[in-house]
Amino acid sequence: MPPATMSAVTKPFRFGVQAKQARNRAEWQEQARKVEDLGYSTLTIPDHFDGQFAPALALQAAADATTDLRLGALVFCNDYRHPVVFANEMATLDVLSDGRVELGIGAGWMQTDYVAAGIAYDRPGVRIDRMMESVEILKGLFAPGPYRFEGEHYTIRDLDLMPKPLQTPHPPFLIGGGGPRMLRLAGEHADIVGVNPNLQSGAIDADTVSDATAERYAEKVAWVREGAGDRFDHIELNIRAFFVVFSDDRHGTAEAMAGAVGLTAEQALASPLALVGDAASMIDDLVERRERYGFSYIGIGPDEMDAFAPVVAELAGR
Repeated sequence: MPPATMSAVTKPFRFGVQAKQARNRAEWQEQARKVEDLGYSTLTIPDHFDGQFAPALALQAAADATTDLRLGALVFCNDYRHPVVFANEMATLDVLSDGRVELGIGAGWMQTDYVAAGIAYDRPGVRIDRMMESVEILKGLFAPGPYRFEGEHYTIRDLDLMPKPLQTPHPPFLIGGGGPRMLRLAGEHADIVGVNPNLQSGAIDADTVSDATAERYAEKVAWVREGAGDRFDHIELNIRAFFVVFSDDRHGTAEAMAGAVGLTAEQALASPLALVGDAASMIDDLVERRERYGFSYIGIGPDEMDAFAPVVAELAGR
């Protein structure tokens, strides 16, 4: 397997937990406090219409319950809110959280969301163009003074939106994507790049799985570098580990998991989306993947955060 194109700067590890709901406010806030107490850097939430909390409101509740925990979405779907409304929400959240927002944004992908909500599901190029206009608008509205914008999708007329975010010049932007155009644009414009499988079909399917191999992720990091150019060393690369399985039988577990998704055990173990084995083997895999690809910001799910805590304790900040 050829090595990915790497940064000359090794970023320290940090870790996040992606959660989506709880039974009530107390349970949600207790979960946020636990994420912080276990040493995770960030609590994130997805942005879908499938029974989860509304992201901005849930993140504010988590902010109220914590002190240092950073807060964001993986990722806010641009098509679900106008950029002026979104800018106002994110600036307000940044102020009320004492500057802890990471602004994750994507072009949208889950077709069932669009169909259920009656939102036009435009072709990927249109959704990406619209999102990039929003990124430009958000940065403009976060800057001091009135802002104008005339684009294909949005028009802003001398709006001096208040409040401004506490973080300057703006909260760090996380742009997530899986295809070449999206990852090149993320490399050009984002502070954090979320490197994902390609979800062009609008659903998680066999093509998504086949796009999660080590070889494909080497290509994806190369696309980020192409877009970033000289700023690549300043970008943090994020990945969500969707398969975190603690087991004393690493290879046997990988074989069972791989067979269910149409990969070999070796492909499953090498995929950056999977961590299989004991804590020591996961630590080794994460260090090797940082060396190969540059992935230093790792997200996991809430069900794994207790078992994964020793990995966080060993690697966070290193």
